Formats: sequence, structure tokens, C-alpha cells
Amino acid sequence: MKLIFSILFSFVCFGISEAQNLYSKAYGEKKNPAIIFIHGGPSGNSNLFEATTAQKLADKGFYVIVYDRRGEGRSKDENATMTFQESFDDLNQIYKLYHLEIANILAHSFGGIVGTLYTNQYPEKVKSLILAGALVSQQETYNHILETAKLAFKNDKNKLREISTIESLNKNTAEYRKKTYDIASDLGYFSMPNPTTESQNLRQEFENSEFYKTNFRNHNSPLLFYKNETQNNIDNKAVLLEIKKKKIPLFAIYGQNDGIFSVKQLTDLRNIVGANNFRILDNCSHYLFVDQQNKFLDFIKLKVKK
Repeated sequence: MKLIFSILFSFVCFGISEAQNLYSKAYGEKKNPAIIFIHGGPSGNSNLFEATTAQKLADKGFYVIVYDRRGEGRSKDENATMTFQESFDDLNQIYKLYHLEIANILAHSFGGIVGTLYTNQYPEKVKSLILAGALVSQQETYNHILETAKLAFKNDKNKLREISTIESLNKNTAEYRKKTYDIASDLGYFSMPNPTTESQNLRQEFENSEFYKTNFRNHNSPLLFYKNETQNNIDNKAVLLEIKKKKIPLFAIYGQNDGIFSVKQLTDLRNIVGANNFRILDNCSHYLFVDQQNKFLDFIKLKVKK
């Protein structure tokens, strides 16, 4: 009977979410502490996390909710504006849909910007904020990528010209963001340096799954974001300190080999959240929930209170 109820509940929630143009799905028992995963972007989705990690995190004793922001991934919406307030509205819709008063926010990459701003605006709804390979200071990240690229390509005149052209662009544009991250990809900054058998199997399982077939990316999302959102190149360190003053627990977990973050950025973040709430994973890059999944799950289970 319990199984039948769970299936019906999932069906109803999924149906409501689809009707509102917002894809979402819950994993685990509703009685357990809720964790809402916020994916990266703009133009991202929660497919990789959902396919590889959502159920395993639920198995650790959490009620895990994944969703795609409006106009991104499986939440197709031609009228989406990609603003932060729209993202907050989407998140509030998730709370309402799953009858949540409070939840832990697990924010990855650009989702860290969304999650941090949301937590500061709606502190009563957030039990804790977990930053996982999350952006904090965007310009510091862009500067770090381009400066390290100059060293890596010091003997490549064409690449150096390319980097110089990027640096001349308006820094508050989708073009600047994209070209900078393209350079990071050229440097292998998003790749695990020494893939383990486990990480390789996880990625292979993802590529063979239905989630891979629905791995939609709206490439217009960054253009809309930079067109409609005035806060488009953010440094959230001061915001995190405000959240800390509100007594909301902050946690941060990052990959040692996530090349988009400088040592200074990670040191600053460690000082903000506290040494006991900060973790660096060896042999791990940007997608830490795949690169070092077990250590990632263990950190959340240890730090997030039941």
C-alpha cells in the first residue's frame, strides 16, 4: 500500500510540475530532511546529477528534489526571462509543490550564485547551504582562467591573441563568459585528471540512460540572462557573510583539480564557511558528484544534520 501511495504521489507531483512548465522529481522518503539540488548554467540542467547521484543521496537518508530552472533543460518555456527573481520564483514553486517549509540547498556551479542569493533573500526557508564546485566571485574566476591560460599557451601566438581578444570584450556579456569557459575547456579545467573505474562507469551509465537522451541545453539562456538580469557578474563573498550572520550553516566542497578556481578563491571561501565545513577532494574536478561520488556523499551525510 505504501509503495502504491508513493507511486501515485510521484505521478501527481510530476504531472503538476509539467503543467507549470517546470520539470522536477523527488527521490527518497518525504519524512527525511529535504535537499534541493540547484544545477549550473545558464543553459544547464540537473540530468547528470539526477542520473548518477540523486537516488544514492536519498539512500543516505535524505529527501532529494531535482528540477530544471524555467527555460532550461526539461523545463521548456519560450517566455522564460532567465532572471534571478524568476529562478527564485521557480524555487518557491518547488517548495510549494513538495509541501516544504524548509530545506537544505545543494548548489552546483552557477547554481551557487542562485542558491546564495536565494538563501539571503529567503533565510527562513533554508536549513543549510551547501556549495559544491559553486561560483562565488565570477570575475575572479574569469580572471583566473585567462591568467593561467596565458601561462599555459605562452608559446602559442594564436592562443595568446585569442585570449587578448577575450579580455577586450565587455565583461558583462554572454560572449565574454562563453569564450572564457571555452578557454577553460581547452585547458581541461572541467575534466577529472585521473578517471577512476567508478567515475568512468558512472559516466558510461549516464550516456546509456534515458537522462542522456533528454540532456537538453538551451543555448539562448545565457543571451537572455545577460539581456534581462542586471546582476550578471557577481561577487557573493559579502552575501555569504550576511548569511553566516543569520546563523544558517554554510558548507563548501570543491575539487582540487577544478581549474576555474584559484587558490585564493578557495582560501577565501574556507575562511568564510570555516575549516570544519570546508572540504577539498583530491583527483576531482568540477563535477565532483561523479568524479569522487562516495566522498561527496559522505561529506553531505556527515555535515547535513538529520
